[in-house]
Amino acid sequence: MLVSLQWGGNAAGAGVCYIQNVRHMKTKRIQVRSSSGRYSVICGHGVLRDAAREISRLGDFSSVQIVSSPKAWRAVKNLVPSRFDTSGPSRTHLFYDAESAKTLHSVELIARALSRAGADRKALLVAVGGGMVGDVAGFVAATYLRGIALVHIPTTLLAQVDSSIGGKTGVNLPEGKNLLGAFYSPRLVLNDPRALLPLPDREFRGGLAEVIKYGMIFDAKLFAYLEMHMDRIVRRDAAALAYIIPRCAEIKAQVVSRDERESGLREILNFGHTFGHALESVTRYRVYQHGEAIAWGMMAAALLGHSAGITPEKDAARIIALSHRIGPLPPWPKATTAELISAMRSDKKARAGKLRFVLSPGIGKARSYDTISLELLQRVLRFGPRLIAETHASATP
Repeated sequence: MLVSLQWGGNAAGAGVCYIQNVRHMKTKRIQVRSSSGRYSVICGHGVLRDAAREISRLGDFSSVQIVSSPKAWRAVKNLVPSRFDTSGPSRTHLFYDAESAKTLHSVELIARALSRAGADRKALLVAVGGGMVGDVAGFVAATYLRGIALVHIPTTLLAQVDSSIGGKTGVNLPEGKNLLGAFYSPRLVLNDPRALLPLPDREFRGGLAEVIKYGMIFDAKLFAYLEMHMDRIVRRDAAALAYIIPRCAEIKAQVVSRDERESGLREILNFGHTFGHALESVTRYRVYQHGEAIAWGMMAAALLGHSAGITPEKDAARIIALSHRIGPLPPWPKATTAELISAMRSDKKARAGKLRFVLSPGIGKARSYDTISLELLQRVLRFGPRLIAETHASATP
């Protein structure tokens, strides 16, 4: 279902008390290089108040077309200006952001709504929401009239630290996740931690899986910080968020600036995702939030890396222990090993039918491997969930 609304809202409202405690914290501007030029990721408390000014710096647009979900729009409509400085009209298009709606059908509905709203090639599409909204709206921006300008306003932790940066867009097919898509860079990303305050606890904690991923693959100092301060982070402590969100954005920007099209280095960002996407697929996207599936995937990847002689035992135990601290996860599915491996073979990272896994030789390091034996993978899938549970139990005081 999709509806079109006139732009509304005002800058006052949610999060005012929270903002007063963090006014001294500096806004960070992170530059990302892409084939279509540089763009900024702006991170800071209150950056949405300046959204109109930041967008006006991008140039003149014939209209602003906001694409969001009802839930995300309710959460942030009072955090943004009542209008953008454009010569044309602003319209808001809402669609439901369940993973099951991440399809070509949703793309068609949004594109037709844009056409009915009179959006032309000089229109700006503003994606307001989590990773699913960003992926679908980004794909629409990449394909509508062969490409219109795009701005991301991410409203979930996962989207702020990961999916809104790097230009990946896509939708699912019944055969697998994100099998249709495009690399299409935004002109701007606005990360305001105030947008995270209305998030349900489960959704916020799920996003922490991607934060852990960045420490695991790239930054041992960040990983140690998470181990020390996870209790503060899950409480959404302002100072903790002011550190982890820009740091993850910096890492993502550095990686995608060096490898925009995932031909090499960028593959490390998929740590845990081969397993996680398979879990989502075999459960038909009805059991796990994305971050929860990735948390399971990272623990499985740590166990696989250790079983293959790549990941030291101590580091595998640390990733399992930290992943458990984000909160209770839905259980491992009652799927057969064959079903999980079949789902992995549909993963877009597989090449010539050969599975590829991002594994870690140590905290803060990662690389891709395509030499993992099928027998070892089967063993990890068969016994891994129990071993992960035992590792967590032995590490719990």
